[in-house]
Amino acid sequence: MVPAISNFSGKETLLRTYVLGLIANRLGSSALTLLIVSFAVFFATAMLPGDTATILLGQAATPEAVAGLRAAMHLDEPALLRFGRWLFGLLQGDLGISYVNNVPVADLIGARFVNTMRLAGIVTLFAVPLSLTLGITAAMFRGSVYDRVVTVLTIGIISVPEFMIATSAVLLFSVYLKWLPALSFASDVTSFWQVLRIYAMPVITLTFVVSAQMIRMTRAAVIDTINTPYVEAAILKGASRWRAVLLHALPNAVGPIANAIALALSYLVGGVIIVETIFNYPGVAKLMVDGVSTRDLPLIQSCAIIFCVGYLTLITFADVVAILANPRVR
Repeated sequence: MVPAISNFSGKETLLRTYVLGLIANRLGSSALTLLIVSFAVFFATAMLPGDTATILLGQAATPEAVAGLRAAMHLDEPALLRFGRWLFGLLQGDLGISYVNNVPVADLIGARFVNTMRLAGIVTLFAVPLSLTLGITAAMFRGSVYDRVVTVLTIGIISVPEFMIATSAVLLFSVYLKWLPALSFASDVTSFWQVLRIYAMPVITLTFVVSAQMIRMTRAAVIDTINTPYVEAAILKGASRWRAVLLHALPNAVGPIANAIALALSYLVGGVIIVETIFNYPGVAKLMVDGVSTRDLPLIQSCAIIFCVGYLTLITFADVVAILANPRVR
């Protein structure tokens, strides 16, 4: 609960102190969360059946060769010691060396990170305006046929998992209609139309996943604001519904809407893993999945940390915006 601020002279100082305290608290909890996530990912991957050295050398490798590779990769050391070494390197900015490629993990992720951010940016560019428009208009015409259609569609999309949406998109647009390629990356792109065709399938899938939650949360936030006395007073004074919503209700719903956007975009963390795998898109999530198949622990942990940092950053941003947009602190 944000404390009410009545003293105008001390309002700015108190607000700054509260926001800085919130950020400091979030940083502390985020550090603990990252530690727990890295610990869980490390030991969950370590418990998977199979051995990294055997996978790399093949089933025909001699026991001596496997033992030598395990010693060279420090796989013969206790798990806690290997985890501590990786964590110490992470604190120094070193993500470790990939077991499979024998190159720094930072180099592998850097080559893929741009692709993932590009995909996430395009999805955000489409999903946010679409979701805000549908959510706000559905709240304005609450109870109408339009509102019911939007509500039914969003609930239906939320009920369908990401892999089902992606698979259905492949069957519809690639197999039956043959409009779009099943794979979403090509090295010989020469025109803007080819770029659209390559990104269409993953963008459509992720937009469906992200928009459904965002529409429902935006609709609920605007409805709560519309029911406030000052909006009802504006309507009684002769303001049109559009004017009352856009000029009176919407500015006071910025905080909840920012939370809705941040929470919805956080679903990209899970959705992008499914989408990049199904469409063979060369992003960080696909790199992480490939690392799981080869038990490449430094690569898996680093990718998991990146996704966790992205999620925590979005949540912290939403909380700060919600405080700054709260009418009680203006």
